[in-house]
Amino acid sequence: MLRAVGLSKRYEDVHALHELDLHVEAGEVYCLLGPNGAGKSTTMNLFLGFTAPSSGRAWVGGLDVASHLLETKRHLAYIPEQVNLYPHLSGAENLAYFAALGGSEVAPGHLDALLERVGLPAEVGRRRCATYSKGMRQKVGLAIAIAKQAGALLLDEPTSGLDPRAAFEFSAMVRALCKDGVAVLMATHDLFRARDLATRIGIMCAGRLVWEGGAGSFAAEDLEGIYLEHVRRAAGEVAA
Repeated sequence: MLRAVGLSKRYEDVHALHELDLHVEAGEVYCLLGPNGAGKSTTMNLFLGFTAPSSGRAWVGGLDVASHLLETKRHLAYIPEQVNLYPHLSGAENLAYFAALGGSEVAPGHLDALLERVGLPAEVGRRRCATYSKGMRQKVGLAIAIAKQAGALLLDEPTSGLDPRAAFEFSAMVRALCKDGVAVLMATHDLFRARDLATRIGIMCAGRLVWEGGAGSFAAEDLEGIYLEHVRRAAGEVAA
C-alpha cells in the first residue's frame, strides 16, 4: 500500500532523507523510530505530497505520488501530533466537513455511529471541539480516516502527550483498523508503544533507515538497547 524506492530529500546543504527503501502492506503497522531530525516527518511529508522528492519515488496504492498527487491523497488519512479541528464546530460537524473534503459524504444519521466506533459517545460528538482533550481530537481524526475509507493511515507522534489510558485506547483503535486491511505508517519516540503495536519496526538516524526488524523477533526490553546502539553509532559517524 505504501512504498518508497531510493526516496531522498535535500534542502540546500541538508540531506534530510537518504535513499529510503520501505514498504508497508495492507493490514500492517510499520513504526519508524528515531531522534528528532532523523527523517521520520520528512518521510511522512513525501508520502503525503507536502514536499517533492529530490530523487527516488513514493507510491501509495500503486500510484506514484508525484504524478498522481490528488488521487493518492484520497487513499490516505493523516493524523499529526496535534489534530487541528475547527474549535467552534462540534466533533460531528468536523467529521462531516473533513470527510466531505476527502470526497466522502457522511449521512447525518451515520455521524454518531462513526464517532461511537472510535469511542466518542453521541453527546460528546455534539459538543464544540474547543472543549476536547487531545485524545478526543485524535479520535475524531480516526473517525475521519474511517469515513474516507482510507487504505493507508500516516501517524506522526500520535500518542505524544496522551495519558496511558488514552494511548492504550488509541492503539486499540489502530489495531482494529489494521484488521480491516488498513496499512499504517507511524512515526514515534515511544519505543514500548511501537513494540506493542507494530508488525515491523525501522530505526532512522540522520536521514537513513539504519535498522529494520519484525516486532515479534525480540523482547520489548531489547528494543531500547537496539535503538540506543544505532543512535550512538550514527552520532559518532556524524561527529567524525
